[in-house]
Amino acid sequence: MSRAAPASPSTQGGQGALLLAVLLSALGGAACASVSPERGHDQVSTFVLQRTGHRTRWEKGPPDDARIASWVADLTKGGLTRARAVEIALVNSPTLQATYEELGISQADMVQAGLLANPSFGAEYGFALTSGAVAEARFSLVQNFLDLFVLPLRKQIAREQFEADTLRVAHQVLETVAEVEKAFVAAQASVELLAFRRTVVETASAAAELSQRQYDAGNINTFDRASEQATFQQATLDLSRAELELLEGRERINRLLGLWGATTRWQFAEGLPALPASEPKLEDLESLAIRQRFDVAAARRQAELFARAVGMARSTRLFGRIDIGVDIHRDPDGPRVLGPNLVIDLPIFDQRQAVIARLEAQQRQQERRLLGLSIEARSEVRLAEARLRATRHAVIQYRDVLVPLRKELVDQALLHYNGMFIGLFQLLTVKQGEVDARRGYLESLRDYWAARTDLARAVGGGLKGAQRDVP
Repeated sequence: MSRAAPASPSTQGGQGALLLAVLLSALGGAACASVSPERGHDQVSTFVLQRTGHRTRWEKGPPDDARIASWVADLTKGGLTRARAVEIALVNSPTLQATYEELGISQADMVQAGLLANPSFGAEYGFALTSGAVAEARFSLVQNFLDLFVLPLRKQIAREQFEADTLRVAHQVLETVAEVEKAFVAAQASVELLAFRRTVVETASAAAELSQRQYDAGNINTFDRASEQATFQQATLDLSRAELELLEGRERINRLLGLWGATTRWQFAEGLPALPASEPKLEDLESLAIRQRFDVAAARRQAELFARAVGMARSTRLFGRIDIGVDIHRDPDGPRVLGPNLVIDLPIFDQRQAVIARLEAQQRQQERRLLGLSIEARSEVRLAEARLRATRHAVIQYRDVLVPLRKELVDQALLHYNGMFIGLFQLLTVKQGEVDARRGYLESLRDYWAARTDLARAVGGGLKGAQRDVP
């Protein structure tokens, strides 16, 4: 029987080099992924533009800080409107900037999940301890073979995790937009309320001074004089409180927009908007919120991810680490040997039962969170819609009924005063009622715009597709 001649060392070396080249080529193909600065940011910007009409200006990743500072300075010099405030916050808010960076972190995790584990290189060298013996050398290159099979599923899970993180970032952007709009409207109302407070102080001051003169002349008693003095002192306290509220409102806007230094000296470029002539008739808002809210979509995606992870863990529970590679060594008294290397973990003790149980519990936990978030979203919609209707009714009542009625009372009181049927203090009391009615109108208008913003936020940042204007 003929026997095949052993391969020459050069032939064996060529086979080893070829096998090594093939293995390195496979590894190199799996390691070609890279991080893109605009990935995720462009999608978030598209979402925000569709829902709010504003751009994040992070479509291509983090913008240059110097350019942002120059743009913000130019925009604040012209005075702030609600739209400008939102635009500045979207690009300059420190909290939002930190949230944007979560996309870079998530993308890095996604790229990492698509990489194979590095191969292991081993080397052994045995020195001869007796004369005439030949030293022995052994080299090996080993790769986890199981990685090749689970890599596609692992990449898919990481990609879906990145998409869920993108939805969460978009939701946080819309939350910031709502906070800015509410803070800006509240500050606008504070400006007009402060003007009313100053009017009240001026009126009360004149009344208090007049009461003192009349008291000195003996025309009024101590009760009337003390009453007017108390009214004046209360008015000054209310004015101080209103000034502080305006300062607090401005500083809240500064924090939301990331303003400091000279940019905090901005001025309002518009007043509190009036009540819209028509109100959208909103239908199926709860269903719209479940379909449209990014936080609900992210929670739903997260639940799906855990389900997929459970399936992956179950399908590989009987497979531990499988290392496959090549082993090259030279026996002391024999030829150089090249051959495969295989190491398999035996799933005797650890069959991933704990990992699977943990993932199953996390899946159930996420499903409960999704259910709770959906219930909360529906509740927020119902409450925001009720507030919108109530505040609109209050604004209309003040504007069309109470304020005109108070003005009519002042006109009648003035006629009675001219006819000497009532005194000056009675006239001032009626005038104070008109001022209070106008203040109530402004506060109701502020509450209306806050409720409208809350409703838009509750349904996911926009009411398009669910509204029809009605008078």
